Amino acid sequence: MHITQGTFSFLPPLTNEEISKQIEYALSQGWACSVEFTDDPHPRNTYWEMWGLPMFDLHDAAGVLQEVNACRTTYPQHYVKVNAFDSVRGFETMRLSFIVNRPAVEPGFRLERQEGRGRAQHYAMRTYATDRPAGERYTER
Repeated sequence: MHITQGTFSFLPPLTNEEISKQIEYALSQGWACSVEFTDDPHPRNTYWEMWGLPMFDLHDAAGVLQEVNACRTTYPQHYVKVNAFDSVRGFETMRLSFIVNRPAVEPGFRLERQEGRGRAQHYAMRTYATDRPAGERYTER
């Protein structure tokens, strides 16, 4: 299953040159970039682990790409994404977010249904990545 979160998620994986161009665009808009990673990309998991601090003072795409590559090297079987944050008062929000690394095998999700009182149906989406004992990381099986 191919996780589709963020901008460009329906496109083939971006090359380093394409990633650099997107970072250059974000920096030209005055947005600060950050790098995050996770092994559980559930749609409600909006708080991924941060790779270092947000790069508010960095204005060169090569520096951001260096951090991206360091994260991808350290966590080759995780999802890694680049975020571009607009800190202008009144916006203060994420303007761009895109995945730059995926694991070789993406775990996917399943839909679970529970019957409630009366005819009420409750649904939950569970990631296969959480089908492991606590503390154990997802690995290809």
